[in-house]
Amino acid sequence: MAVGKRGISRVLIANRGEIALRAVRSARSLGLETVAVHSTADVASPHVWAADRAVCIGPPPSTQSYLQIPALLHVAQAHGCDAIYPGYGFLSERAGFAERCASEGLKFIGPSAEVIRTMGDKSEAKATAARFGVPLVPGSDGAFDDAASALAAAREIGFPLLLKARAGGGGRGMRVAPDLEAFPALFDQAAREAEAAFGDAGIYLERFFSAVRHIEVQVFGDMHGTVRQLGERDCTVQRRHQKLVEEGPSPVLRPEVRARILEAAEKLAKGVGYEGAGTVEFIYEPKSEEFFFIEMNTRIQVEHPVTEMLIGHDLVAEQFRVAMGEPLSAKLPAAGANGHAIEFRVNAEDWRENFRPEPGRLKRWRAPSGAGIRLDTFAYQSMDVQPFYDSMIAKLIVHAETREEAIAKARAAIRDFHVEGLRTTLDFHATLLGDPDFANGNIHTRWVEQAFLPRHGLK
Repeated sequence: MAVGKRGISRVLIANRGEIALRAVRSARSLGLETVAVHSTADVASPHVWAADRAVCIGPPPSTQSYLQIPALLHVAQAHGCDAIYPGYGFLSERAGFAERCASEGLKFIGPSAEVIRTMGDKSEAKATAARFGVPLVPGSDGAFDDAASALAAAREIGFPLLLKARAGGGGRGMRVAPDLEAFPALFDQAAREAEAAFGDAGIYLERFFSAVRHIEVQVFGDMHGTVRQLGERDCTVQRRHQKLVEEGPSPVLRPEVRARILEAAEKLAKGVGYEGAGTVEFIYEPKSEEFFFIEMNTRIQVEHPVTEMLIGHDLVAEQFRVAMGEPLSAKLPAAGANGHAIEFRVNAEDWRENFRPEPGRLKRWRAPSGAGIRLDTFAYQSMDVQPFYDSMIAKLIVHAETREEAIAKARAAIRDFHVEGLRTTLDFHATLLGDPDFANGNIHTRWVEQAFLPRHGLK
């Protein structure tokens, strides 16, 4: 059994699904042993079979299993783990969890608790970005706990306003207030949702832009002070702030604008002393070519395979290497993006019925393969898709020399992707690929809701 420079030889994988399976495989490529955890519902999940050891952590609800910090730490200590890999979601951006890991002598594979706390608080993140000269969306200097105290700031910023939860993400605790009259009720809705989701009712105000694109930059840092940007991804295809399709490089950025965005992201990551994988996110207004910082995700992203396909490097394995004290690989970054990559999130959902979740048994599962086609998944034929967790069951990633060739390859791959037993978003993606607005890049972050779905008689 290999031992890393920081004494890491066995890692607890504190997650489930495809990222847990991916982490097991990347760890094994480095000679590291893995301990998987699983709920009773996930006993037949592939990450359980793939790991060197597996431990049941509790019943299906994540609050009683994957979010149980004492239980996770107990398993890690009982099985001689040196580190904990959080993946994305669950506890990956909990500063308190990173602190508990450190107090137990376990390496948290990610940035420091201090960086997680600073960049996870939208008000603090904004102040930090401003300190390093990163462009900001006009907004409030801090968060508010009630609508009355936020009224003066709302009037000063101007409408329409975007109300955002101080903590968390994923579209929860987020509302758009079109005018002053609607503001109080929408603020209360956002605050209640934020409190329920994150235990923090604080709401931050930002000027709302009606037609922008979502651009994010992959950054990576080591514990020796080296931080690099690894290129951008365009995540504009969204529904209710949930990403559906991601691609890179962005099809709308001129080289000069791209260079400024990448420089801003790297400057911010260096400024906070970032360690590990992270993403700096911006909104971009094509008409003015202005971009503004919105947040930083202090973890690996669901869409990181887009970057991996463009630069030819395993970012999850790089996370392990950095945690073991190694410097960033000389392969990072590449001289530039190699071709074009697009990722499609395959969710067990009926998109024609308001994206209704579709748990159930996969009676048939035949995935496409071939040059430039990649599938990250934990799904298999006869597997039961559980109703307790996120509905994503796979990520289809295609890579080609040009965007046009990548789109053509994606059409063929989705045609060859056969799933029976439950509905998925594959049909949504097939329909999207035939839309001229998507092909021409004439979209924005609310395009799916405002144009694409109505075009097909849907809301």
